[in-house]
Amino acid sequence: MNTQDKFIQLNARVFFAGKIHLLTGLHIGGTQGGIDIGGVDLTIVRNPFTREPYIPGSSIKGKLRSLLEKAYGLPQNQSLGEVHIHVCKKNAKDYLSCPVCPIFGVPAETALGIATPTRLVARDGHLTAKSRDDLQNMKLDTEFGEIKTEVVIDRITSYAMPRSQERVPAGAEFDFDLVFNLYSSKTGGDPSRDDGELLKLLVEAMQLLEGDFLGGQGSRGSGKIEFRHLRIVLENIRTKQRAEVAKDKSLADIAKLEWLPDIKKQLLAA
Repeated sequence: MNTQDKFIQLNARVFFAGKIHLLTGLHIGGTQGGIDIGGVDLTIVRNPFTREPYIPGSSIKGKLRSLLEKAYGLPQNQSLGEVHIHVCKKNAKDYLSCPVCPIFGVPAETALGIATPTRLVARDGHLTAKSRDDLQNMKLDTEFGEIKTEVVIDRITSYAMPRSQERVPAGAEFDFDLVFNLYSSKTGGDPSRDDGELLKLLVEAMQLLEGDFLGGQGSRGSGKIEFRHLRIVLENIRTKQRAEVAKDKSLADIAKLEWLPDIKKQLLAA
């Protein structure tokens, strides 16, 4: 395929917004700052201006991708430092049938011969105003955080080695914002993959996340979350019109996909 034959057009955006509610404490690691908060071994990521904790969009997007890769048993064939992820490398056919790459994108160096945009954009999640006020009024161990101490015990000598981690307390809520881009192209690639099917996979990944954990220390109780007050809005790029297709829903409601035909209807009518 010649470079001049490649063409891609953004047709619409689907916005998923709502709240991430913490059912257990959340630990997403930041720069180690043990000296200024009392020697905590594992600190949380903070906004350097406000000192408030936040959820990086990369943490949300990476976890959604990882869970889909596990759910579909995809080979971990691309190294990113010490981490391995799945990337379609061989041909366009693999890409078009993949449940992950058309949503999350592939590195440019794979050179599949088709336009391969990243459809999903994940924004950083910031504390809601109510949670900010609630946390400021609580007697916490650190600024907006609690300290959870764990003890590692030697099985033979019974020697105990304590370690501490900072967490955002259970009950706090963060704003949640995903953007899903709908494209068309003349490469013979992406248009053969139904965007509706990809949106279903995104919702499936969100369900997997609710059943798993976000951030670190999840196998020891941290990071259980729930999506609440979800809203879905379609923005048509050509007409500049926006239409709300779901409002104040739980993830269980969103998973019924009653909003999906409305999105297709709106796009066809444009």
